[in-house]
Amino acid sequence: MENKASDGEGRGDTEMMQQETAPVPALSKKTKQPKECFLVQPKETKEDATKTRKRRKKKITDVLAKSEPKPGTPEDLQKLMKDYYSSNRSVIELEELNLPDSCFLKANDLTHSLSSYLKEICPKWVKLRKNHNEKKSVLMLIICSSALRALELIRSMTAFRGDSKVMKLFAKHIKVQEQVKLLEKRVVHLGVGTPGRIKELIKQGGLNLNPLKFLVFDWNWRDQKLRRMMDIPEIRKEVFELLEMGVLSLCKSESLKLGLF
Repeated sequence: MENKASDGEGRGDTEMMQQETAPVPALSKKTKQPKECFLVQPKETKEDATKTRKRRKKKITDVLAKSEPKPGTPEDLQKLMKDYYSSNRSVIELEELNLPDSCFLKANDLTHSLSSYLKEICPKWVKLRKNHNEKKSVLMLIICSSALRALELIRSMTAFRGDSKVMKLFAKHIKVQEQVKLLEKRVVHLGVGTPGRIKELIKQGGLNLNPLKFLVFDWNWRDQKLRRMMDIPEIRKEVFELLEMGVLSLCKSESLKLGLF
């Protein structure tokens, strides 16, 4: 009887132990759940950081878009030129780059259209145009950042140019040899284009700068990225190389005037 009782008690103890140990796996499952949550958190932080970076970029653009535009000045051109050459020119060579104030035309105060600005800086254009009969040259060059911008400028100067012969001086869809031939055949009064193509025409002997009287930079206009032409490194490089191909010496001799539109 005692054995049976002890067996009964043993079974009871075993059942109690099973009941006590049964919930343990469930507890261990619950303890795993927080670990899964911790694994997801770093991903959320990276996404948040990326969003923050994107927002910062947009804010910079917004600031540029809302900032009041300031018209370019001769000092801006002089400073850019010195900064560009400062690493590879001596002090004396940098001083030689200085241009006299007398070679600069009145800068655009941002109230002018292209036609009204050109009329102001060149009131005797009609007379100059009539007296110009030299081929492979122009009286006025307008330098801008792209072919599309050149076309816009040509359209916007109708009131000024009148019967003047205008030539597009950019690389898009036009071979340099074709432009050289046209300059050899025709008398051209106005050239509008990019510094890279104008440089190439000078190198190939298609364009003579000596008769040039006015060189106007499309200085203040900004593209979709809010960049002016001199903010674009490759354009800035080509402009300064062009200036050293005879433009600076013509300015110092006071036969050529510079304008910032």
